[in-house]
Amino acid sequence: MTHRDTPLRRPQLPTGWRRLAIRLPILFFRAGLGPLFGKRLLLLHHTGRVSGLDRMVVLEVVSYNPGGASWTVASGFGPNADWYRNLRARPKTLIQFGNRPHAVTAHFLTPEEGAEIMLDYARRHPRTARRLCAFMELPVDGSESSYQEAGRAIPFVRLDSADGDRRARARTRVTP
Repeated sequence: MTHRDTPLRRPQLPTGWRRLAIRLPILFFRAGLGPLFGKRLLLLHHTGRVSGLDRMVVLEVVSYNPGGASWTVASGFGPNADWYRNLRARPKTLIQFGNRPHAVTAHFLTPEEGAEIMLDYARRHPRTARRLCAFMELPVDGSESSYQEAGRAIPFVRLDSADGDRRARARTRVTP
């Protein structure tokens, strides 16, 4: 089963002080304190599908490719998360990584790509991977195959920077 044919139960959105705690990193980024999060978090700007208003969300970086300037993020609330649906409607957007803004284009990964990404993530961050799967009510027993199955159900998005595309083309350009 994949995230395309399996409706995930949307975890309950936090309210009160928990919502404030989750939204606090946005304030840190806006205050210029993004570097405090190292390479683990980024601030994603997205445009509301209905309202057209600028929205922001802080997401964990699942993987980062500095050479190609691309970041992979996961939708912990499944394919119905507002930011995910907004990117589906308008894939060109901005992120802030550290203190640097980047124009990016969102690419929605296949369930098989998600399986490999989740397996790699579980190897690097086993406790966090277990917690993420438990939060999404995805059964994992610690085996590689269970993380791959979980990765097939989690929507992953790769954010490719236009700057990264230019750098890659410059590296492959042959000078006469």
